Amino acid sequence: MKKLIWVLCLCSFTLSQAQAPPRSKIIAYYTGDGEGIKKYPVHQLTHIIYSFMGIRNDTLGFRNDKQKQTLRDLVALKTKNPQLKIMVAIGGWGGCAPCSELFASAEHRVNFAKTTVALLKEYGADGLDLDWEYPVIEGYPGHKYDPADLGNFTELVKALRQEMGKDFLLSFAAGGFTKFLKQSIEWNKVAPLVDFINLMTYDLVGGFSKVTGHHTPLRDYNPDQQSTEKCVNWLLDHGVPSNKLIVGAAFYARVWSGVENINNGLYQTGTFLRGVPYRNFSTFFSDTSGYTYYWDKKAKAPYQYNATKKLYATFDDKKSIREKTKFIRRKKLAGMMFWELSQDDPKDGLVGEMYRRLKGG
Repeated sequence: MKKLIWVLCLCSFTLSQAQAPPRSKIIAYYTGDGEGIKKYPVHQLTHIIYSFMGIRNDTLGFRNDKQKQTLRDLVALKTKNPQLKIMVAIGGWGGCAPCSELFASAEHRVNFAKTTVALLKEYGADGLDLDWEYPVIEGYPGHKYDPADLGNFTELVKALRQEMGKDFLLSFAAGGFTKFLKQSIEWNKVAPLVDFINLMTYDLVGGFSKVTGHHTPLRDYNPDQQSTEKCVNWLLDHGVPSNKLIVGAAFYARVWSGVENINNGLYQTGTFLRGVPYRNFSTFFSDTSGYTYYWDKKAKAPYQYNATKKLYATFDDKKSIREKTKFIRRKKLAGMMFWELSQDDPKDGLVGEMYRRLKGG
């Protein structure tokens, strides 16, 4: 009888282990240097994406010698954190001016793939993140975009995967808004070839907007609004596997000026003023700053309003991070990423909140 009980317990344990979900990813984009990152809880991260590398002609490379040393320093972190993956990124907002024309050429795509793998091998890095903003549709003002970008992005991913094989990670940053989802990517062709997809579910109300709103909300409740939930549901409905989707969070606020005291500044006209890193929130939104904190229950998003100065701010905080991690677990998504680590509070930041909420996954 005791032997039977022991066998049943062993089978139950084995089954629970087999069914246990993979560890949730916590992915940090990082623009700082090898010294600055020592302030942050690197052991709580699964991936660091060093941003941004340069492209010269059709070759992946460094913008300067300082970047070379930074990448060496980041890769060295793996000695104490063997679970950590170090990737490099190209592009970013304003950083992909040549992408449309460059990646229209099969020869350039192949050479870019070869030089990428050569650089990753030389420096001991683990992969590449493509941050082309955006294929097919307008992104940074003045940057070329073309309908042919749709197929060319797919061919770029194919060339990279062929050269990388299974030895390196490949991901890309995806706009979190409907127009990008519908027009910029051949999801059925690209999703199988990448390891994960970083959803930029922030800046959903950007600096060009003359109306305030939530720039990184979990939910939307008006037809013209964008949200994390809308983005994720669209992708799931179009066959993208949940275990490749990474929800994005913002480690900064966006502030508008000239916002009248109606609805505490939410959904009112104004002019984008500035960004504020999370590390400065305690000062910028201090008790004497004139700001009042509000929580939108429908959007699951916070905001602040200064009635005296007519300033409105939208952001992520620990409460909204908690709501997003609940959503990630419920939808069985791969994890969370954020822009960017240098903006966090090193002592009591949002990374720690992500880790506490996701480490069991």
